[in-house]
Amino acid sequence: MSNVKKIWKFLSSMRFALILLVLLAGSCALASLVTQGQSYDWYAARYSGRVAAWILAFRLDDAFHSVWFVLLSGFLVLNLLFCNLLHFPALLRRSRETVPNPDAPPDARAEGVQDPEAVFRALGLPRIRHATTADGRELRYAYRNRAGLWGAWVCHFGILLLIVAFSLGQATRQEYSVYGVPGQTRPVGDTGLLVTIDDFRVDLRDDNSVEQYTADITVTNPDAVQQSASVSVNAPARLFGMTFYQNSTGWAANVRVTEDGEPLQETVLCAGEYVPVSGRPELVIYFNAFYPDYELIPGQGPRTRSAELNNPGYLYSVYYRGEILGMNILNDGEELTIDEYTVTFSEPRTFTLIQVKRDAFAWLALAGGLIMTLGLFLAFYVQPVTVWAAPGENGWTVSGISRKGGALFREQFARATQEGGNDLA
Repeated sequence: MSNVKKIWKFLSSMRFALILLVLLAGSCALASLVTQGQSYDWYAARYSGRVAAWILAFRLDDAFHSVWFVLLSGFLVLNLLFCNLLHFPALLRRSRETVPNPDAPPDARAEGVQDPEAVFRALGLPRIRHATTADGRELRYAYRNRAGLWGAWVCHFGILLLIVAFSLGQATRQEYSVYGVPGQTRPVGDTGLLVTIDDFRVDLRDDNSVEQYTADITVTNPDAVQQSASVSVNAPARLFGMTFYQNSTGWAANVRVTEDGEPLQETVLCAGEYVPVSGRPELVIYFNAFYPDYELIPGQGPRTRSAELNNPGYLYSVYYRGEILGMNILNDGEELTIDEYTVTFSEPRTFTLIQVKRDAFAWLALAGGLIMTLGLFLAFYVQPVTVWAAPGENGWTVSGISRKGGALFREQFARATQEGGNDLA
């Protein structure tokens, strides 16, 4: 039984909580240095084969869903839970205290008080109780702000809810990316929802810097019911139980392919996408990047002078059966000829990237945050005070205890005693 008590005491101790917090902070810092969600080949090319193997072995490629991160979070939850359970009975007893002990060492005391109730009222304690001690002495007492005793407990409970909400949300949430230009309709993963991009605007300030990105979207569910909304940065929309965020933007263009002068295919490509040539899937056109105001700097490569469409430049690559045939930049009106095929780029415009998420436990995180804020308010701004008065030789002896902020309470007590026409002993 003693071993069980030792384990219980350690799991609910502040020492164990600090160890867990240090390990979690170190884990988050380490994970932030590793790009998440990449393949072994990607890590091997960036670092080395051995480092890539270690990254995958310890799940650093998906750190926040790894077993070790879940275990650390789980132990922190247990620590907070055990800590709250351990301190709950004592807090409940303290908050239910009725008659204070008149012989308890006080934070402040005044002797020879003629009107103790004036001191009580000056301290903001108008509700004065009367009692008789075990040895027959008359006692007057009052409490203030006993809710402040629960500050740390409530704060820990809020943190506990936040961790639980985050863990459950990470385990169950759905997340998708949808991107395209106005007029396009794209599926939202396997949800059955379709997103139509009605419009996309980039609002500029007077100095031509970007002020806001806004996408007007229409979402259609499998039953053909539609809901529309505007989505901008820091102003998401909630449709069909999913939250839509304006996440990013980039450039897109029309890619037109002709065969022996006859139109073969035309599609819209966003920078970073590719398209196989119709009828020749082994021949692929890749749209690498776009330069709205293109210029070539010798020794440095291509760049854009501004965000204005003054001299559009399209960086492309051509692949045949996985092997690169060439890479270059085309300007508006220029053509790329590959055997009987001719490729042109035109109509550059911005596309929007919308992040779509569903977190069934967001409400729990909100509740945890509110409870934690309440706990911080109780801990820092609500000062529990107990004041009692007992008759002495030359009048009443008034004593007071403050569970926190003792120096401030002594100042308040001194002023209250002076306002009552008495001296502080």
